[in-house]
Amino acid sequence: MASVPVPTPELTPEERAAFEKGVAEFNRRHFYECHETLEDLWAGIRGPSRDFFQGLIQVAVGFYHLGNENPVGAGRLFRRALTRLEAYPDHYGGLDLGALRSSVADRKRALEGPVPGSPDPPPRLHLVRAERAGRPPPG
Repeated sequence: MASVPVPTPELTPEERAAFEKGVAEFNRRHFYECHETLEDLWAGIRGPSRDFFQGLIQVAVGFYHLGNENPVGAGRLFRRALTRLEAYPDHYGGLDLGALRSSVADRKRALEGPVPGSPDPPPRLHLVRAERAGRPPPG
């Protein structure tokens, strides 16, 4: 988690729509399409939230690799994604990022275990209400 607060990304309505489209594609397990959508968004992002979007892209590509029976590539992407996403709070950019990081870290550990594998289905991205984004959940 970030030691210095990272400002929440300020997205235009078009960027927000693209982000939500990428989340929906991820949750439908359309990881390649999610990667394409988020990469188009990421290309125009500047500032401290840029790594957040790149980390999400890396998560999507990691699951794409898993679906194509490439656990080595998936593990590499998960490792890179976790490094990028560690600077952000558990609720950031409208996502429950803490839950995503935990799921991806579990998946990475499973891939690195004595019997590499990933029996669990991919996680879902959980959007949180805008007023909670960037703040811890209440009590």
